[in-house]
Amino acid sequence: FDSLHGLARASQAQLLRIHGIGEAQAARLMAVLELSRRLQAPLADERPRVSSPGEAALLLAPRLGHLTQEELHVILLDTRNRVLGIHGLYKGSLNASVIRIGEIFRPAIEAPAAAIIVAHNHPSAEVSPSPEDVAVTRQLVKAGKLLDIEVLDHVIVGQGGQFASLKERGVGFDLA
Repeated sequence: FDSLHGLARASQAQLLRIHGIGEAQAARLMAVLELSRRLQAPLADERPRVSSPGEAALLLAPRLGHLTQEELHVILLDTRNRVLGIHGLYKGSLNASVIRIGEIFRPAIEAPAAAIIVAHNHPSAEVSPSPEDVAVTRQLVKAGKLLDIEVLDHVIVGQGGQFASLKERGVGFDLA
């Protein structure tokens, strides 16, 4: 797999194709890799504060940075921008027609959260926002205003710690 990152992206089926790796060994490898990802996350009793797009990207890199398909997650925040929870909402190819804005806000309403940060990954090394990313962000910001749940940012996470903030780039948040 060329590197540990390549191994982390491997599926169980891919591991089973390697001579000498059976079901049990593949399951152990998958478990070790999942434990490694979880060790990178903050302790459960510590509620980290997210005060920048970089901190959001760092928080989500263990979940999103190694994936081979797009996933969309939402970080729920309290009034002091402390993390209430992180919810994975969509898997697969993401575009504006697939994402239901209401589903993104559901965990925030249930929490209840004062703000959210939406994040998804680009499996390629390219983290520039697509026109669909910008369109979805505009819809989220509008809906957030109606629901009184602030959308603080939309972050795109790439491989190797790369990320892009749509808010920092001034796209999608340009509503009057």
